[in-house]
Amino acid sequence: MYDVLTILVDGVVYASWLFIVALGLTLIFGVLRILNIAHGSMYAIGAYAAVTLAPLAPALGLPPVFSLLAMLIAALAVAIVLAPLMERGLLRLFYGRDEVLILLITYAVFLILEDVSKLIWGVNPYYLFEPRNLFGTVEIGDLFYVGYDLMLIALAAVCGLAVWLGLNKTKVGKIVLAVIHNPDVSACMGVNIARIYLLAFFVGVFLAALAGAFTAPLISVQPGISVSVIILSFAVVIIGGLGSIPGAAIGAVVVGIVRAAAVYELPEAEIFIVYLVMAIVLVFRPEGLFQRTQARKI
Repeated sequence: MYDVLTILVDGVVYASWLFIVALGLTLIFGVLRILNIAHGSMYAIGAYAAVTLAPLAPALGLPPVFSLLAMLIAALAVAIVLAPLMERGLLRLFYGRDEVLILLITYAVFLILEDVSKLIWGVNPYYLFEPRNLFGTVEIGDLFYVGYDLMLIALAAVCGLAVWLGLNKTKVGKIVLAVIHNPDVSACMGVNIARIYLLAFFVGVFLAALAGAFTAPLISVQPGISVSVIILSFAVVIIGGLGSIPGAAIGAVVVGIVRAAAVYELPEAEIFIVYLVMAIVLVFRPEGLFQRTQARKI
């Protein structure tokens, strides 16, 4: 019983930050129709920015809780700097071109950002312990969990709800949905398509950086973390269905629980079990669990 509870909790905690990354990836795909391989780099740079800014709070004599605010500011700064540079400065030059070409462009950006990260932060690992001590421990049954880990679940829920409400309950969200369904007609109706593309890309980058910033206290921030994250994110959106927010949530939970079960019951299968699940889904549901083949909406 406790093994099942442990697997479920660990799986959902793992799924929480992965969902935030996948949410940004699926938003960008839903609006811009771009599979952004550089999305993993946004996550990594968000983590690096967090380990750079978060320690400044206690160094300035501020209460430890301000380290969380510093992590949020770090993620926002990454989005403010990188989103316009990448979308306005590069990607817009290739809109309407072959999708494989755009995929290769984002892969090139991924490689560039990997080297830029090494130039700025070096190759040594960084650790950020302080924020993880802010929430103490939480008892679930006879098991104790770090409160910070459970806070990530709440953060993922807030991000998912905020994006859903933003798309479905606001005027800007309605415009974004119109662009998703038919950008040409939207442009004829006076919608600034370029501005909508930039907004969607900005939010997507922010979500990736936010996940990186708030995952930093859980991991060793070092070169290479972007690779595993983007692969897992692709697995999530493929399982759930490209462009589907509910699909991203379910896909993240499936990946998290399957991975946690493998860690506890079959550790040697941890590396490939997620991809095995993805392959099974592709065999029976090539469009994903929560997406129709002809659908084109978030």
